[in-house]
Amino acid sequence: MPRGSSPEEESTLPATASETSPENPWPLQLLSRKLKTHIERAPAAWIEGQVIELNRRGSSAFVTLRDTDAEISLPASLWSNVLDRQKVPLERGSRVVALVKPEFWLKTGRLNMSIKDIRPVGLGDLLARIERLRQALAAEGLFSESRKKRLPLLPHRIGLITGRDSDAKKDVLRNAALRWPAVEFAVREVAVQGVTAVSQILAALKEFDADPHVDVIVIARGGGALEDLLPFSNEELVRAVSATTTPVVSAIGHEADHPILDDVADLRASTPTDAAKRIVPDVAEELARVRQAREQLHRSVGRLVDRETDRLHALRSRPVLASPEGMVTAREEDVERLRRHAHTAVSSAVVRALDQVHHLRAQVRALSPQKTLDRGYAVVQLAGADGLGHDVVRSPEQAPGGTELTLRLAEGRLAAVSSGAAGHPSNHQQNED
Repeated sequence: MPRGSSPEEESTLPATASETSPENPWPLQLLSRKLKTHIERAPAAWIEGQVIELNRRGSSAFVTLRDTDAEISLPASLWSNVLDRQKVPLERGSRVVALVKPEFWLKTGRLNMSIKDIRPVGLGDLLARIERLRQALAAEGLFSESRKKRLPLLPHRIGLITGRDSDAKKDVLRNAALRWPAVEFAVREVAVQGVTAVSQILAALKEFDADPHVDVIVIARGGGALEDLLPFSNEELVRAVSATTTPVVSAIGHEADHPILDDVADLRASTPTDAAKRIVPDVAEELARVRQAREQLHRSVGRLVDRETDRLHALRSRPVLASPEGMVTAREEDVERLRRHAHTAVSSAVVRALDQVHHLRAQVRALSPQKTLDRGYAVVQLAGADGLGHDVVRSPEQAPGGTELTLRLAEGRLAAVSSGAAGHPSNHQQNED
């Protein structure tokens, strides 16, 4: 049996939704009141979107807003007097900001977004918003030159992100092929304005950046109004370009157009045609440079050969090469002169050495005991058992009477017997003298 909503009965109901059960449910009105309380507790918020539907019904009006960068829409209601306050009447396609407050209609269980205020977004507002975002990203260093990657001299494959069958695509392909006929492109045609532009450009950018065969990515579109170029100032797209590992070239609009993509890209081309000229070299110019380099190399080699030929002639004309035997002859004379000088020096040294040897031999012979014996002296020695002399007799005490002696003369030996000491010391002294 359904329960009522009196305070007494409500106190017996589950306190939270998680406590409800088939046996003890909430009444529908209780859920609706709780939803209304929860939803209307949310504060009002300013949102930005584009008006895609606008219908007036007496004192109220109904609009449908769509996100500027995604396929998301939101129906809302407002009082007609809010629209009447606008200086320029709102119409479909207008870009607006609106103060929205969620409301829950208790009787029907419908969620309604009530617009309390709505204002059109003018060009000045868009430019100011873009400049604030540009300054914020610059402060993070996303536009720093140190982050920019150098483009390869001759990319093997170029990833082109552009509009479907657009003039920008034709300009890039035609001008690049004129400059370098062998250039290869991978083209992804995407929406370049509208709510799907950012998501499609991001998908193509991610695909090309993950492809190792793509050396350069070009994002190109022709000129247009500020609103048309807004996707290329989208913060998500700008950060994605900054995070790529493949160099990115921005070729958006004309020279005067300046979306934030130009600042973060590794190279900014003023137009799609300019991008084609800057991503590939001109084959005619490169061939001219090759010819110029070959001519310069030929001249350099010619000058080197001439210079070395002159040096060779100069070397061959020197006397040492003109008459090489002269050097040998001169050295031969020097060798002969030095040989004679060495022979003379050695001969003189030998003669002097022989004279010194003779002199030393004479001195040695003069000091020889044999010379003393030749002068008539004799050496007296005690005779041994073998009949030869051994100890030299230096005093009479060594040879008392009867002692056998050996006398060593200049030639031969004599045997003798001592008769004792002589009796005249004076004679002995005279003999010593």
